Amino acid sequence: MNFIQQAYKGENKWYLYILVIFIVFFGWQFLGVMPLALTAILHSADVAEFTQAANDNFMTLGINKNLFLFMMIVMFALGLLFLFIGIKFVHKRPVKTIVTSRNKIDWKRFWFGFFTWGIISSLVIGIGILLERESYVWNFNAVPFFTLVAISFLFLPIQTSFEELLFRGYFMQALGILVKNRWFPLLITSVAFGLLHGANPEVEKLGAVSMVFYIGTGLFFGITTLMDEGTELALGLHAINNIVAAFFVTTDWTVFQTNALFIDTSEPSVGLEMFLPVFVLYPLMLIFFSKKYGWNNWKDKLVGKISAPAINEVLEDIGKVN
Repeated sequence: MNFIQQAYKGENKWYLYILVIFIVFFGWQFLGVMPLALTAILHSADVAEFTQAANDNFMTLGINKNLFLFMMIVMFALGLLFLFIGIKFVHKRPVKTIVTSRNKIDWKRFWFGFFTWGIISSLVIGIGILLERESYVWNFNAVPFFTLVAISFLFLPIQTSFEELLFRGYFMQALGILVKNRWFPLLITSVAFGLLHGANPEVEKLGAVSMVFYIGTGLFFGITTLMDEGTELALGLHAINNIVAAFFVTTDWTVFQTNALFIDTSEPSVGLEMFLPVFVLYPLMLIFFSKKYGWNNWKDKLVGKISAPAINEVLEDIGKVN
């Protein structure tokens, strides 16, 4: 059974998907926001200041950057927990089915994507800093920085895993078995992933063109998932992408305002870094992965049809899971 067909191992009535989306949203955007809101209240002088910060950015209250980042991750952690609850107890299928079509999660794939993209993205950022040294200020402060590194490596993968398993796992499988093809869920989840980041401050600063990066990144993760029949590579890629973004460079106008090594003092602008990954690095990574993992039959895997598996195939596969 392929990755999208994993959804057939559980209950798939349409109202169950609405229920799970509600459950996830409740955990993510209601319960998950409470620790951050409580922290903001403790840093507010009065209700008016809290209300203004809630409308703009809680960072304006002077909350410790590492604490703020951790509280943001708590939101995604609760979203991920409630997603697992929905899969396990509402759809009544193994959580593994939104991660991979393999008999067990392939952690070697995760770490390969993690280290490969970590090296490439670090080199690209490093070269960018060397080429425009006048735009960057050294910001190293040992205790805050190493605290940031610890939070990034230990907890940021929770945030990225929630996004990957929600979009490339749950939503892609749900749409796939609904429309019975692969191209529609690939496109819709990529656009939705981009729109999820539409509230990021950099989108407001740079304009709608910045969505090319976010939608392109979602498309890259989606293609990787469909071709590899699992999210392991995408999970590793997404995790290290955000980790490197968190501790290498920060600005006062992006979603990641951290105790990073460098502060980018340049004016917000659309540059090469917006298009290089989408139109150069991502295609090269796909070619590289295809060679390493023997990907073939691209047309069928990306735009082919999805059919319900025979009942004996489902039972046989469930037996393998158990």
